Amino acid sequence: MAADKQNEAKVSSVDENKENLAEGCLGLEILQIIKESQQQHGLRHGDYQRYRGYCSRRLRRLRKTLGFKMGNRHKFVGKKITVEMLSDSRYLLIVLMEAERAWSYAMQLKQEANTEPRKRFHLLARLRKAAKHSERLEKLCESPRVDAKTKLEAQAYTAYLSGMVEFELQEWKHAMEAFNKCKTIYEKLASAFTEELAVLYRQRVDEISPNIRYCAYNIGDQNAINDLMQMRLTGGGGGMMAEKLEALITQARTKQAATMSEVEWRGRTVPVKIDKARIFLLGLADNEAAIAQASNEETKEHLYETLLAECRDTIQAVREELKTEAKQRERGSEESGKVSNMQFLHSYLTYIKLCTLVKRNESMAHTLQAKLKEPQTDEKRGPRPQDLIRLYDIILQSLAELSTLQGLEDDHTFQKEVSLKTLVYKAYRCFFIAQSYVLVKKWSEALVLYERVLKYAKEVQSKAKGFNNSLKDLPDVQELIAEVNAEKYSLQAAAILDTDENVEVPTQPQVKDTTPLCDRLDSFRLDTSLVGKQPNLVHFPPDFQPIPCKPLFFDLALNHVSFPPLDDKVEQKGKGGLTGYFKNIFGFGS
Repeated sequence: MAADKQNEAKVSSVDENKENLAEGCLGLEILQIIKESQQQHGLRHGDYQRYRGYCSRRLRRLRKTLGFKMGNRHKFVGKKITVEMLSDSRYLLIVLMEAERAWSYAMQLKQEANTEPRKRFHLLARLRKAAKHSERLEKLCESPRVDAKTKLEAQAYTAYLSGMVEFELQEWKHAMEAFNKCKTIYEKLASAFTEELAVLYRQRVDEISPNIRYCAYNIGDQNAINDLMQMRLTGGGGGMMAEKLEALITQARTKQAATMSEVEWRGRTVPVKIDKARIFLLGLADNEAAIAQASNEETKEHLYETLLAECRDTIQAVREELKTEAKQRERGSEESGKVSNMQFLHSYLTYIKLCTLVKRNESMAHTLQAKLKEPQTDEKRGPRPQDLIRLYDIILQSLAELSTLQGLEDDHTFQKEVSLKTLVYKAYRCFFIAQSYVLVKKWSEALVLYERVLKYAKEVQSKAKGFNNSLKDLPDVQELIAEVNAEKYSLQAAAILDTDENVEVPTQPQVKDTTPLCDRLDSFRLDTSLVGKQPNLVHFPPDFQPIPCKPLFFDLALNHVSFPPLDDKVEQKGKGGLTGYFKNIFGFGS
């Protein structure tokens, strides 16, 4: 009887499971699983081999857990997951991991194909394999046991991998259709679910957008090149797209560079013969426009780094040409008087690099200043004035290099502009040094530095009358003067209220009782200085007091005393001369 009851219970539980499965309760967060696995197992650093190993290990664990083994150690027996086997969502996860393993292997081969072109064939085979696994996943998700969200995610995943295959085969139209389908599904999912999931879907859409624009450009849409350049500057399009975007934009600029032959700077026209320099100078305006239109500080920082990297590469190419030119001069024994065109071009590119460094550090300084004014919390240490001092040190160093550029030593207007800019940034650097002294309650030092800031600012105002156009991008000195005046009043108030340390305010002396403790023992008064480092206990050194001293005697009467003559008492010697001398010698006079 007990066995029958157990069998009936098992049958009823199986029936309940079938009913639950029939209602579409199986679900799989495909995109979320993929992203978490990729970030935790190598793709944060672009290590596709490590991620492929993780996919293989997870597949082995899933098959062992579900009892879905492919034969034994002696013989392989292939099995396929069918719709009838879908009693657990982990069966869907097996197919997903197989697709991810093939995709990660393809991306690994993509990296290696840069040096070994033959691996491109293997790459295409693994991408097709990944797309095939994703199609199997989509067919399995068509089962009524799977919920609607998982079905949509499986369709988007299949469209993405199919688009990757067509993209590598340069079938731009089919690739664009697949990517558009994927993008549409993820946009619909982002609008239908919570914000946490919507962020993942939007990130996927942002990853796909450069691929779509690239396909559109190759199909014949010339307007897409501007969007691609913007995406490349803002860091969009990673992985497979990064190299293709770089090559595409370089190709477009190379076509434009064929028409560019010279550049004018500081009243001198310089021919540009190096292709790399032409391409950089053509893209300079686009880069600066993108920086001006950047939506946030992180994007702006990325744009500055991209521009600086391109500028360094261009300067290196010009420097190589300068070495060749110097060798030719040595052979021809030419006199080096005027700065050559190549050297002046090198100075121009160095000027662009240094000005970009100044703007980048100034942008970072503005961000830190805004954070410095925000209320600080104990959980996280915020920025300090010392951080800003370091940034202004770098700016001043760049300006010092600007003043030493070859070919501009005799350009007095340029030198005056650089000196004025130096004064402005010295004022700001001095201001934040004063702020750092205020934090450690060194009021005297801070006040002296504030006065130095005002001196620099007034000097800038007196000299900047004829340089309005060239100094329009500099920080406003008038705002700095107003801020310094306000800080001076705050400094004086803080110094007066600070009773923990007996520090005199240099501009406004305090009235305080200097009576030591030994002279006021009968009166009580709360004096915090008694427990400080210099307690006022006694007079030290003690004051001088009059005391009786030993009298001095002077013998003044001796000057008025007349003594009796003593001539008769004194023996008088005779005058013998030379005769007496000899007598004394021989003893005759004794």
